[in-house]
Amino acid sequence: MALRSATSPLRPLLLAPLLALCLAACSPQQLVLRNLADQLATQGGASEDDPELARDAAAFYLKLSEAVLRDLPDHAGLAAATAGGFTQYAYAFVAFEADRLDSRDARAAQRLRERAARLYRRGRDHALAALDARHPGFARALRQGPQPRLAADELPLAYWGAAAWGAAISLSKDDPDAVADLPLARRLAELAWQTDPAFGGGDLAGLMGSFEAARPGGSPTRALAYFDEAIRLSGGRSAGALVAKAEGIAQPAGDKEAFLALLRQAESIKDAPGSPRALANEVMRRRARWLIDNADDLF
Repeated sequence: MALRSATSPLRPLLLAPLLALCLAACSPQQLVLRNLADQLATQGGASEDDPELARDAAAFYLKLSEAVLRDLPDHAGLAAATAGGFTQYAYAFVAFEADRLDSRDARAAQRLRERAARLYRRGRDHALAALDARHPGFARALRQGPQPRLAADELPLAYWGAAAWGAAISLSKDDPDAVADLPLARRLAELAWQTDPAFGGGDLAGLMGSFEAARPGGSPTRALAYFDEAIRLSGGRSAGALVAKAEGIAQPAGDKEAFLALLRQAESIKDAPGSPRALANEVMRRRARWLIDNADDLF
């Protein structure tokens, strides 16, 4: 219903919040955007336990998040959630599908891997852009040093940036320029490690293990220590930590028995209702089952 006149009794009620907005020097649009950014940053679907539903919703979530980020480039929480969203989507629904398709259609699998690498780089770039906004010259410092010390609320940016970067490199082994960036991706993870080794309840420790296992001249003993720390910090509730240890330690060592034992342990993890690990665990349980089914071809 339209207001009938300038003397409407509703006018004071409308003017009060408008005056507050003006005094705060923040437009209503900015307030709406920031509220939306806060919601997107915390509602990425982590408690969803249906991967297909998460996959179907991901495209809208990611595109909306990118649109909001263009107007709020300083929103570190949304930048981290967006980087994580691209990384998880690429891993769970693109790169994994390429692995499953490889034996039937190698060309199609390669196209999927190329797409996954692009998505990983997209996630990495969102994280690096937010870190550079907070620490001008961050990318240059990462290459040349000295690196800045990260604040606690910047750890998700460093974690997802490093995870996405490392994953993109793993799919770009024929690109010397991409492979040359491996020390930078690892350095980014180390910045997070220096601030809080327990970040993510073992997720960061698992990432450090994967970097140590993948780097030329890496120490299997050190990688094993990282993976075991990831399992300890997660309380044994992270299927991803167990799968990472199986693929990062047991498989390269040719230890099929340990490989299968770790995967079966990952497959047996049960999540409590509403667990923040529900979706990630379901994705990794599916990978564990696929690896078990294909173990004879891997050894």
